[in-house]
This record gives sequence, C-alpha cells and structure tokens, in this order.
Amino acid sequence: MHDDSPATGAGDGADVTLSPHQVSSEQDVENSLRPRKLDDFVGQPRVREQLQLVLHGALGRGEQPDHVLFSGPPGLGKTSLAMIIAAELGAAIRVTSGPALERPGDLAAMLSNLTEGDVLFIDEIHRIARPAEEMLYLAMEDYRVDVVVGKGPGATSIPLEIAPFTLVGATTRSGSLTGPLRDRFGFTAHMEFYAPSELEEVIRRSAGILHVDLRDDGAREIARRCRGTPRIANRLLRRVRDYAEVRADGVVTLEVARAALEVYDVDEFGLDRLDRAVLGALVRSFNGGPVGISTLAVAVGEEPTTVEEVCEPYLVRAGMLARTPRGRVATVAAWHHLGAVPPPDTPGEATPSLFDA
Repeated sequence: MHDDSPATGAGDGADVTLSPHQVSSEQDVENSLRPRKLDDFVGQPRVREQLQLVLHGALGRGEQPDHVLFSGPPGLGKTSLAMIIAAELGAAIRVTSGPALERPGDLAAMLSNLTEGDVLFIDEIHRIARPAEEMLYLAMEDYRVDVVVGKGPGATSIPLEIAPFTLVGATTRSGSLTGPLRDRFGFTAHMEFYAPSELEEVIRRSAGILHVDLRDDGAREIARRCRGTPRIANRLLRRVRDYAEVRADGVVTLEVARAALEVYDVDEFGLDRLDRAVLGALVRSFNGGPVGISTLAVAVGEEPTTVEEVCEPYLVRAGMLARTPRGRVATVAAWHHLGAVPPPDTPGEATPSLFDA
C-alpha cells in the first residue's frame, strides 16, 4: 500500500509532472500498491482526520489549501499522502526531491511552470540547498520569487509572479529543518509506526491487488515481522509470494511465510542481516558498548547514515539498543536475542516483541 518504491522521479532527483488521470493510469499499469483516496489509506487515523479537515475546509471556501509537511521514518506513506492530496484536490502534482534543488534557478524554473492549484511535492525537503530554501520562503508566502540577473554591483532582482500552489514537504529528519521553513507550513503531521492489525490490513489489501492467495495466519506472520512499516510489509509480501509460487502451492500460509522469511534472513522480531550485524558487533566486538556510530558503522561495513537512519530507529524502539551520551549500548534484550549472557551492568531489558501480535 504505502510502498514508496514505484517510479515517481523523487528517488533519483528527476522532476515529473502528472495529472490525476496519468497518476491513476500509471498505477494501473505498474500495479502500484499506493492508495488513491484518503478513505483508502490505512493507518495514521489522526493524521487522516486532520488532513481531511484541512483539504475539505479549503475546498469548501474555494481557497488554496495550506502548505503541508509530513515527517517520520521512511516507508510510512508520506509520498502516498502527497499524491492523495493532489487527487483529492483534482490537481496535478509536481514531484522532486531536496537534493535535486541545488541552485535557486532550479527551483525558480519549477515554480514558474506551475499552474494554479498545482501540488508541488518535495521529498527529503530538509536536504534542499540553503539559497533555494530562501527563495522558497517568498514563494510559499506571497506566490512570488525574485530572480537575480547579473553579478556584483550590477546585479538586479526581477520579481516573478507564480501561480498559487500547495507545497507538500516530506522529511525523515524534522530536526534538520530550519525554523523559518518549518514555520511556513500551515499543517504539519508526524507519521507513527503502524500497529500489527493495521499492517495486516495493508497486507490483505496489497495481496488483493497482487492476486496473492493469502491466509489469515500468513498475513499475521508477515505483519509481525515488518517493523511497523507498510513499505517493508509490501516488500516482504512480494518475497513470500515468490517463495510460495516456487517452493509451495502458491498459498501463503503461516508455515510458508515462516519458511520464506527465514530464506530472506528476517527473524521473528523483524531483524534482518544488517540489524543482527549491528547487534553482533556491539555485543561481540565491543562487549555491549558504548561505541560511537562511526566506529560501529565501520565494524559492519556500512555508512554511518545507513546505520543511524535504517537500523537504529527500530532497534531502539524494540528495546535492543540504547543511545547514551558516550555512544550506542546493547541492552539485555539484545544479548538474549543473540543467545549471549549480558554483563551485570547492562541496561535493563525492554520488551523486544513490540510489533508482535
């Protein structure tokens, strides 16, 4: 459902303009798992209610909706909600990403091509270049940009009017946003991890789209291991489907799901190879820590940002890793999960079955 992987152009910095009809056609052709309406979006009930009020209120008044900011971990549906906003407004959506906006000219060219009512979606908006961000301030408030022509003392500023639009920003690191940019969004929402029951609903909906013969116990097993994230749920469903079609009778049961997830190195708590490598390095190489993130990343052969943004949020939430002023520390739960005996001064155990049914 909320799999952010279908090609939208945001992932590689490309810019794409799609009408609502084109979005629907692309989803049909590529068998996209994204919802198309707010009512079809599973989970995030508070965010859905608030967003519905914002959109319907603006439509009722005949006004352009306020700019919207979504924050939260990857894979929870921020991109899907941006496309739903455009669909609910009957508007075209322009998709780009923060790293693609390196110069003010890049942003000015995009803004000048917007038509009235368009939705501009900027993924990873916290990574937008500072000069482009400062240009965005004026565009968000006054629907105008100042284009500087020339250099030095002879440079002149030419005001350029742009059509009223709604900016939808998405970020995985809301703390990295500057205050002036954050304050210009009229509606901000933080996306939370999903409960197992919500993930089961996501998986059943996706199974229907993918024509997967999915049994209830199979759906529960997949939901239990997907780290509270719909994107991971959809990915695991596709891999379990492959296993069921190749090594079983095509039906996803509890036994088939368990066997498939074992093949793909997803354990009973949803930890994958990299998660276990991080915990293993902490426990075996550094005696449980504390250890700095850079040293830990070198130990597992990954970039520090990968460990920090991909592994840490779930490991902390599952109670297997603790952040301290001196570095990362493995908890009692992590030692037990690896079948090791923790030292006496190890941080207390938190329940590692956070996403269990």
